[in-house]
Amino acid sequence: MTVKTLQDLLGDGVEGRGVLVRSDLNVPLDDNGEITDPGRIIASVPTINALVEAGAKVVVTAHLGRPKGEPDPKFSLAPVAAKLAELLGRNVQLAGDVVGYDALSRSEGLTDGDVLLLENVRFDARETSKDDAERGKLAAALVELVGEDGAFVSDGFGVVHRKQASVYDVAKLLPHYAGTLVAAEVDVLAKLTETSERPYAVVLGGSKVSDKLAVIEALAPKVDTLVIGGGMCFTFLAAQGLSVGASLLQDEMIETCKGLLERYADVIHLPYDIVVADKFAADAESKVVPANEIPEGWLGLDIGPESVDRFTALLTEAKTVFWNGPMGVFEFEKFAAGTRGVAEAIVTATGKGAFTVVGGGDSAAAVRALGLPEDGFSHISTGGGASLEYLEGKELPGIAVLED
Repeated sequence: MTVKTLQDLLGDGVEGRGVLVRSDLNVPLDDNGEITDPGRIIASVPTINALVEAGAKVVVTAHLGRPKGEPDPKFSLAPVAAKLAELLGRNVQLAGDVVGYDALSRSEGLTDGDVLLLENVRFDARETSKDDAERGKLAAALVELVGEDGAFVSDGFGVVHRKQASVYDVAKLLPHYAGTLVAAEVDVLAKLTETSERPYAVVLGGSKVSDKLAVIEALAPKVDTLVIGGGMCFTFLAAQGLSVGASLLQDEMIETCKGLLERYADVIHLPYDIVVADKFAADAESKVVPANEIPEGWLGLDIGPESVDRFTALLTEAKTVFWNGPMGVFEFEKFAAGTRGVAEAIVTATGKGAFTVVGGGDSAAAVRALGLPEDGFSHISTGGGASLEYLEGKELPGIAVLED
């Protein structure tokens, strides 16, 4: 795969040119509209800053949340613009629309080194349209903001698995380049699929087996250890004939899990004990029980200490580790020990020379929320869904369109 990078663009010269950057600034907000985890904004800064310092007129497009194709104040990028300005140490204008009058007039007034952030691109229904022509119209309007001699830099890895106007269609209209973040993510994932050192361990958590089924089927034949925790583990436990009480369960996936357990019995590792609760709440009554003794009416919200110890023994000896999905409801302190324990085991593996990757999404959020050292992992991805689809062997439209 041959893809031009940001360094190629900088080498060609960008002073005075308009550059459209697709960043992933989809950060979580609290009820007051405050950013709770700025990780993706922080990750976007190197590419934007390099263009600013080279004298480009930078126009950034991104989304936040899931607005329904029309403006919605609660999904405005205003708090993102403020945080981005703080991190860049310079003013960041926020357009009042996506490609309307305000965006156009502001883009025409940009001088070298200026940064303009367009309002949430998903306020325009054409962004996610299945109609190629509709997406193409939005892409053309985005291109107009940077002019005929402009360029496009794809730096939002969290969206490259989407065939959307600001990710895919604009790349067909402008000279296109992979930003620092996208290039690094692809290099890391290629290493996981092509040159992984053994033993190779994968840790999967999260709520649903169906969300991770394809990656389980893709990786189970290639790895030495596949640890399964989180809500998805209960469907596997049910597939072993165990009662899981009121725990999260996908009945329709039980037979599939039985098949996986039969085929990969020597690879798949399930929890030995579970932290159960009498309700889904931070102040719930809780206790640790063996995985085969979950009481009726109680629900599992974390893996237990014996599971952490056994998983730690496997992970600390691995040479390659990929982790996607928390082991429990880490947002509640009472049910965070499993995720913390597994993460600390991966940090230990890193310290012993292993190549360790956190696969974005809730796992990356957990690292920061639990106060774990980010440099304790070789790489923390910004794109959970994109990471999984790459490892599943799927073509990512936002990457494929960059190929020359």
